[in-house]
Amino acid sequence: VQLQASGGGSVHPGGSLRLSCAASGFVFDYYTIVWFRQAPGKEREGVSCISSSGGSTTYYADSVKGRFTISRDVSKNTVFLQMNSLKPEDTAIYYCNRPISTLPWGQGTQVTVSS
Repeated sequence: VQLQASGGGSVHPGGSLRLSCAASGFVFDYYTIVWFRQAPGKEREGVSCISSSGGSTTYYADSVKGRFTISRDVSKNTVFLQMNSLKPEDTAIYYCNRPISTLPWGQGTQVTVSS
């Protein structure tokens, strides 16, 4: 049972990245999935979440609203985070997890935004 985040990288300010959160070992569509991030020296924070059962409800932190889009593809057991207009303050390690029955935290995927 695990969630694996991938898709990070280094981009210039204003660039885009698409993160993927691949699930295995459980019925993916039963769970709300949350993207978190942790910047150096800061606590982990929730960035966006998408509800279970098709993902009809989404949430975004104010800091990313209008720039990030979360979606899920049930057929691929994957949640995506499309990140546009990236800013240096988006630099962090990004993780995905279930807010209920949280799984062990993986290594996440590094996102670096710098000029």
